[in-house]
Amino acid sequence: MSNTDVSYDISKQGTVSLEVQDRGAAAVAATNDTTVAVPAKPLSEYLTVGLLCLLVAFGGFVFGWDTGTISGFVNMSDFKHRFGELNSKGEYYLSDVRTGLIVSIFNIGCAIGGLALGRLADIYGRKKGLMIVMVIYIAGIIVQISSTHHWQQYFGGRIVSGLAVGAVSVISPMFIAETSPKAIRGILVSCYQLMITAGIFLGYCTTYGTKTYYTNSVQWRVPLGLCFAWALLMISGLTFMPESPRYLTEHGFIEEAKASIAKVNKVDPSDEFVSQEFNAIYHSIEQEREVGQASWGELFTGQPKIFYRVFVGIMMQSLQQLTGNNYFFYYGTTIFNSVGLDDPFVTSIILGVVNFLSTFVALVIIDKFGRRTILMGGSFAMAICLVIFASVGVKPLYPHGWDGEASKSAGYVMLIFTCLFIFFFATTWAPGVFVVVSETYPLRVRAKGMAVATAANWLWGFLIAFFTPYITKAIRFYYGYVFFGCVLFSLFFVWACVPETKGLSLEDVDEMYKTFTPGTAFLNRNKPEKTEEA
Repeated sequence: MSNTDVSYDISKQGTVSLEVQDRGAAAVAATNDTTVAVPAKPLSEYLTVGLLCLLVAFGGFVFGWDTGTISGFVNMSDFKHRFGELNSKGEYYLSDVRTGLIVSIFNIGCAIGGLALGRLADIYGRKKGLMIVMVIYIAGIIVQISSTHHWQQYFGGRIVSGLAVGAVSVISPMFIAETSPKAIRGILVSCYQLMITAGIFLGYCTTYGTKTYYTNSVQWRVPLGLCFAWALLMISGLTFMPESPRYLTEHGFIEEAKASIAKVNKVDPSDEFVSQEFNAIYHSIEQEREVGQASWGELFTGQPKIFYRVFVGIMMQSLQQLTGNNYFFYYGTTIFNSVGLDDPFVTSIILGVVNFLSTFVALVIIDKFGRRTILMGGSFAMAICLVIFASVGVKPLYPHGWDGEASKSAGYVMLIFTCLFIFFFATTWAPGVFVVVSETYPLRVRAKGMAVATAANWLWGFLIAFFTPYITKAIRFYYGYVFFGCVLFSLFFVWACVPETKGLSLEDVDEMYKTFTPGTAFLNRNKPEKTEEA
């Protein structure tokens, strides 16, 4: 269908569509006689779209599974025998360099994949784009699982699978944000983080089981082999998911776009609300077409305030890593082995349980209290946990010096505050960042903006994963004070720079940024109107 045909089709919608075209996306947010609101519904009415978005969010499970399993692999006897080195005592071990590279190179693959493969969502659509990258993920797993004694082969396989997961981390939240009703968009985007925590938890449990009952390559090959099941499950589930209405509208599939809007909002395709939502999306896309194809340079020069929005996205994704969460997740077994706890694998499972269950709290509060409130509250709470964790580790843990015996009581105190830290992270910064970033960019530059922001997350993930063994060896638990400083900075950054986007449609967010003054988020008085009966 040509652009002319599309305009003619829209003009037939009547006065509502004409007014939306005349007044732009701002008309959608206004409360007046011509605005058609979808009736307020209980959450149970969104069950269908919730399940569909959960299938998209399953991409997070794939990432979480890698995080939960790799921390166990590097401590398994067979893994160290195959890919490690022999020391003077005749024992196989993984050097700090090799451990850092094996764990962290995945993040470099993710950073490249997010930038290079994330654009598949613009070329082939969100749904097909996800399917393609999951096939790439399967190829990476094949390379890893077929490794025998050459750590470089395993290393290469992690790069390939990282490319795919990086693209998934861009496309999945974007797909969910573009498809879900704005009333529960925060909850559904947070499901991506829920799937990450589920993957971490089940990864911990699986590696604990295989490490306990096997001594050969089953220890790590079974957890890797299960990755095939996760990939195929996601590909199968995506077949039931409607394509993003914004992508469909942009490419001229008008009726399909309306059907997608109707399906996720549980209304009839002929409902006036569908026409209004479609018109708002169409108007936004037409405005973007008037100025041509978006380039990478537009991330610096685009309006309204695209560069500032890219800056916010990069900082939010960077600060999520700098909270120190992956310090515990990647090296959980190593950390708690050093504090004298009996079985660090069991400790990791405890952390996984806390992380997973806490994310359900996030689903409740993310759309109730708003993005800014939970992010700032989370920063404050995590800062307290980190300073206590570090302080106990610096002195009470080793009362007779670093070479003496560790105090188990101090170790348990550190475990308690680690669990509290993870609780506050999982309920605030873990899902909150994905929600904020997925809501920040207009359709024209959304894929590019999210790719750049997510690449910052992966880059910091690589740096933390690679250098943590060296840093902890040099300064031990003083490392916690570094993350404490970063978390305090994150509190002030959100307060000053991140405006509230709760309750706004993605088109409304664009309107808000037209009048927003950078650095004055604390003055923002965005309080969207409550949805009422039409």
